[in-house]
Amino acid sequence: MSKFLIFISLSIFLASCQNPATNNTDDYINTVTGPISIDSMGLTLIHEHMLVDFIGADSIRADRWNRDSVVAKVLPYLFEVKKHGVRTILDCTPSYLAKDPLLLKTLSEKSGIQILTNTGFYGAVGGKYLPDFVQTETAEQLANRWIAEFENGIEGTGIKPAFIKISVNEADTLSAIDQKLVRAAAITHLNTGLTIASHTGTWKTAAQEVRILQQMGVAPSEFVWVHSQAELDFENYRKAAEMGVWISLDGIGWSIDPYVDRLVFAKENGILGNILISHDAGWYDPAKPGGGDFQPFTNIFEQLIPILNERGFSEKDWDLLLNKNPKLAFEETISIWFVESTTFSLW
Repeated sequence: MSKFLIFISLSIFLASCQNPATNNTDDYINTVTGPISIDSMGLTLIHEHMLVDFIGADSIRADRWNRDSVVAKVLPYLFEVKKHGVRTILDCTPSYLAKDPLLLKTLSEKSGIQILTNTGFYGAVGGKYLPDFVQTETAEQLANRWIAEFENGIEGTGIKPAFIKISVNEADTLSAIDQKLVRAAAITHLNTGLTIASHTGTWKTAAQEVRILQQMGVAPSEFVWVHSQAELDFENYRKAAEMGVWISLDGIGWSIDPYVDRLVFAKENGILGNILISHDAGWYDPAKPGGGDFQPFTNIFEQLIPILNERGFSEKDWDLLLNKNPKLAFEETISIWFVESTTFSLW
């Protein structure tokens, strides 16, 4: 029994006591306009982007885009998806890639859609979007930055994150920087209850992240494997689901072809309860005239659902994927993975 791993979910009551007015996390989740009841999330898209600037961390600055212009471009697409019943959208644009909480607040207020933003840093693309201090700061120091955003708001806006967004590079062995980001996310989760969503790719890389989280005491059920559609071996979806990992199939805004067979596999193998779906669409790009071509948030409703209904999907399945799973995945609960004390050190 000394090697036996026990999973236990704990209330985030202790953390919420530090900030009870806004983080009663058994019942509420932070949006860009303030906390809402977790039960009011409704139909939710868990991975979309309003604005993204790819210039890099060394050149990013807020005057590269005009908020009024972004709002004028994006708002019609929010009204369009609202007609399909969408009530909540998680904006996954990270820091140093044009995360703009005030822009999101305006879009939320004008559209009536609840928008959630994030804390964390984006390590993929060889660290192009990481500020220099990430190289020298410890995981604890990075986590302190993210915890401060949860407690006080992002960059003086008072707007608080609803989840942690990181990313890593595909690798047989994660780089030291990527491992640091995962450890910082673990520390942040253990202090806030925020779910960790990591831009990843294949299970080869995601499994390394899960192992680090387990070593830090974070349960796999607090990890969202972002861009899991990159995985070609569907059996790895089953492995991930058995561990409790959330499997995010989230590029449906660009093509539905890779998703039909994956979702049918998930249904036939009883793991739809671990699946999240979204478009990864939008992408107002300030480097392009007029923000470039904005990808709508509608392929799930206009293309994917009709095709999968022909393959036996039901209203119950769609309710699970678009209503129940997002709420369970992103509710702010500290989940601890206990390991043998002689081999485990939290920091």
